[in-house]
Amino acid sequence: MHHERIAVLDFGSQYTHLITRRLRELGAFCLVYKHDANPDEIGGSDLKGIILSGGPNSVLEPGSPGINASLFRLGVPILGICYGMQLLARDFKGKICRAERREYGKAAIKVTDADSALFKGMKIEQDVWMSHGDHVEAIPEGFAVVAETPGVPVAAMENRATKLFGIQFHPEVTHTQFGNALLLNFLHLCGMDLDWNAGNFIEEKIKDIRKQVGPAGTVVLGLSGGVDSSVAALLLHKAIGDRLTCVFVDTGLMRKNEMHHVQGTFAPFDLSIKWVDASDRFLGELEGVGDPEQKRKIIGRVFIEIFEREAKATKAKFLGQGTLYPDVIESSGIGGAVLVKSHHNVGGLPERMNMKLVEPLRELFKDEARRVGSTLGLPQDMVMRHPFPGPGLAVRVPGPVTHERVRMLQEADDIFIEEIKRANWYEHTSQAFAVLLPVQTVGIMGDERTYENMCALRAVQSEDFMTADWARLPHELLERCAQRIVNEVKGINRVVYDITSKPPATIEYE
Repeated sequence: MHHERIAVLDFGSQYTHLITRRLRELGAFCLVYKHDANPDEIGGSDLKGIILSGGPNSVLEPGSPGINASLFRLGVPILGICYGMQLLARDFKGKICRAERREYGKAAIKVTDADSALFKGMKIEQDVWMSHGDHVEAIPEGFAVVAETPGVPVAAMENRATKLFGIQFHPEVTHTQFGNALLLNFLHLCGMDLDWNAGNFIEEKIKDIRKQVGPAGTVVLGLSGGVDSSVAALLLHKAIGDRLTCVFVDTGLMRKNEMHHVQGTFAPFDLSIKWVDASDRFLGELEGVGDPEQKRKIIGRVFIEIFEREAKATKAKFLGQGTLYPDVIESSGIGGAVLVKSHHNVGGLPERMNMKLVEPLRELFKDEARRVGSTLGLPQDMVMRHPFPGPGLAVRVPGPVTHERVRMLQEADDIFIEEIKRANWYEHTSQAFAVLLPVQTVGIMGDERTYENMCALRAVQSEDFMTADWARLPHELLERCAQRIVNEVKGINRVVYDITSKPPATIEYE
């Protein structure tokens, strides 16, 4: 689809997806591939360069992940980062040594070659971020050492004739002083035009959609009210107009007054939307079910049954989905990612419905999807809306789900979101929500003893949702939320705040 592309081979680094994001921010489109990808998988006229990520393994260990040697014959520049640099050194007969101690954190490097292509226009001394146990002791023939640290004799190496480059540090993390400048130098060495942006994406994707769907094809899309499906709906509508039909299914497990909110958002757009209230069906099927995976399966099955019925009525041949790139990575195991939980919007549905998939956002990260939404005219409050789980509040009510427990959670969550918006914290958090814990505690309200439910509040900050840190909300804000929830939500007498990061926890509770 795209004119130019960088392939990032993932060797298991926690920073791999950050490499992808940094390159896209610089205007270069790129995709992540498994470390053992072959030229048929990543090659093509649009391939301009390859980056080898870091990783937790040692290249000195037997069976450690390696690169397909035939990739070197593609003739594009290759940049090895940390483990990736050690792979280049090993495969081209350099010498790798185990460090006496693991080097982790900030380090000062010194550029030793004034003709370095990677460090062109940069300061001789700069701070970088290291994370390694091995290092290159002697470079392969044809390479030149271009940077060093007091503890690492080869902090960077180059073979400008073969367009092979290696750095021991991580330019993708913000701790590296001139990381973006180095990546930009590499992109220039690749000959990239750096024209990746939301506007170009929309133009190219509209052409792709029209080509895939054809002049008379019709598409049906499940509109949830989240950013992903909303942006996908507007993009598809821009491409094929009234040949798109959206179906909104109210599961009864959504945010408070969700259907009314979505109706108001899309009122100015000329979309064909079918509104289906199936809340009683979903909550009835979930009665007495406490296992989280069983709840997900029930919700998925019921949704498919209802959506399938509505989709058949439209006679559409294509199924539109708001799948994002992280969904694809987590569900398919690209780059060695482990399947943590099943994703409701990746796979499964097309086989049952005998429809062809149209996923216009499949290659985008969340922030990129938001920029596309803004360009398409989606209101700001929807563009910046926090993610919401496919199974809805069922995964925020650990244990059995009932009408009453959903009602309490909806009200508590609504208060929490209202307060963080009022305090101008909403757009400074990536996801914030309430959870109704399966715990009852003793409390005192007035002169009476209570024995009611505990509510947990969770707010995190994240760039790509692969990792997340808990948001340091002001104590005064948390106090207001707790006071309002206890006073206004019947059935809750205690509020706690979750300060666990991802990992080790996931963002959601189930």
